[in-house]
Amino acid sequence: MALKSRREMDPRYMWDFTHIFESKEAWEAAYAEAAEAVSALGAIKGTFADGEDALKDGLDKIFEAGRKVELVYLYAFLHKEADNGEPEYQEMAGRAVNLYVQFSSQISFMNPEILALGEEKLNAYMESDALSLYRHTLHDIARAAAHTLDEKGEMMLAMLGDAAGSPQDAFGMLESVDMTFPDIKDGNGETVGLSHGNFIVHLNDPNPAVRLEAYEKYFGEFKKYINTFAAMYSGSVKFDTYFADVRGFASACEAALFASNVPVSVYDSLIEAIHDGLDDMRKYTDLRCRALGMEKIGMQDLYCPIIPGVDNTYTFEEACELVKKACEPLGETYGKLLDRAFSEKWIDVYENRGKTTGAFSCGVYGVHPYVLLNFTGTLDDVFTLAHELGHAMHSYFSSEAQDYVNHDYKIMVAEVASTVNEVLLTKYLLKTECDKARRAYVLNHFLEGFRTTVFRQTLFAEFERKAHDMHKAGTPLTADSLNALYRELNLLYYSGVDVAELHSIEWARIPHFYRAYYVYQYATGFCSAVAIAQEIVDTGDATRYLSFLKTGGSDYPIEELKITGIDLTSPDAVRRALAVFGKSVDEMAEMI
Repeated sequence: MALKSRREMDPRYMWDFTHIFESKEAWEAAYAEAAEAVSALGAIKGTFADGEDALKDGLDKIFEAGRKVELVYLYAFLHKEADNGEPEYQEMAGRAVNLYVQFSSQISFMNPEILALGEEKLNAYMESDALSLYRHTLHDIARAAAHTLDEKGEMMLAMLGDAAGSPQDAFGMLESVDMTFPDIKDGNGETVGLSHGNFIVHLNDPNPAVRLEAYEKYFGEFKKYINTFAAMYSGSVKFDTYFADVRGFASACEAALFASNVPVSVYDSLIEAIHDGLDDMRKYTDLRCRALGMEKIGMQDLYCPIIPGVDNTYTFEEACELVKKACEPLGETYGKLLDRAFSEKWIDVYENRGKTTGAFSCGVYGVHPYVLLNFTGTLDDVFTLAHELGHAMHSYFSSEAQDYVNHDYKIMVAEVASTVNEVLLTKYLLKTECDKARRAYVLNHFLEGFRTTVFRQTLFAEFERKAHDMHKAGTPLTADSLNALYRELNLLYYSGVDVAELHSIEWARIPHFYRAYYVYQYATGFCSAVAIAQEIVDTGDATRYLSFLKTGGSDYPIEELKITGIDLTSPDAVRRALAVFGKSVDEMAEMI
């Protein structure tokens, strides 16, 4: 069955964009206002040395213009994500990106001019009550002094921002709009269309023939374009490396982590700790093989439930109710916010033609978060709903507690709130479910959370690190070299699994690779969340956690996490989580 167009979808399950702007005309007016604010920023240049009041006035105008530009951009971005194939939304998003580039170019003088004030004056301003709102911003600029170019250099990099997004834009158009997939036979023997949204559904099918056909035909389509995907990803890596080199970083990894003030040692120690835990991953894949009654499992067999005869399909309304009950330990205020998300169209629920695949949450300051799903009714989808609503609540609490200047939390902590919700949902289901088979099913899902969020994302992180190192060393990033690297890592991480040659191209379908060094934070976030959720359940007190949700971007991520008792500069949090994984594998073995 062909996917419905956006216009054919039920509006009850679609975003309400009027919460941002009442109409396209209102957006146009806001665009003009934002453009005017951006144009006026040139007058600020050269005023920061005129004293404390001048610096505050200039920063006020810059951040206010940034807020206006962001609102215009997000309205266009969300429309395009809902229907990438609609030319009007493509045009709106393109204009909004151009305005963002203009804004970045106009304020390219900001950091160099602030640094030119000198260390003594800058330190004094950071202690000033009048500039208290910008204290963290000024500290961050001072910290980056060694990697900040002069005004001309900063402007040139800002002007390159639009072009630097081209590989990611090309990936989105090819993967979400231009690519199509053949029909397959589903578990009922019916001919159905294969899509990004239902691919994982077919991998969950109990029939291994269905899983294999879906796997081969899905990746077979990616294989047709593998050289194009390699060229796009190579371009993205080249931009990452160029920006890092120009700013004087030792690597693109160091440059990416610097933004959150995270030492590279945190990244490397994660990979090392996961390597130490691969024996338990082998135990889990061997258990899965025995439970499925197969001599050897392939990569296509890693997603299906290993507990037969358990019916776990949910309506969207049932999924909402489950998530709300699971999150009750987080308090009444949290529950009321979830009710608003469900009833006020914060969530775009079902897949339509041209809609971006996967799921995400996008905070809109001064409005509310917007959550994108491609809901099909599986237990995975219920967990995805919990996950994205964790992001959404983090955005909401941060926006309510912080001024626009400090509301946006860093990527380093972005995956903590989402995964706390997932762990709470797991614990709720294990606590309330009496049926042995269903309990085993839920525990298996928890183990899959570890496999896909800790082990798999760390595999991705290692792939990114090595791909960038290859480019830095002068090795061309071709389809062959990237396929070989990805295959080598999968053979390491899944030593007990039959890793087909076709799986070597899976890297080509991962959109997060176009946001370099992002995915490792899924793993650190999951490990942190396991500890946080356990404390909330054990103590019945979510006070420390809720305080963390309100910090936004007012401090560095590692310091914000310390509010919850987690210190990621030590490998202990990851190792404790891996111990839980090993124990859960043993528990699962006893159950089945």
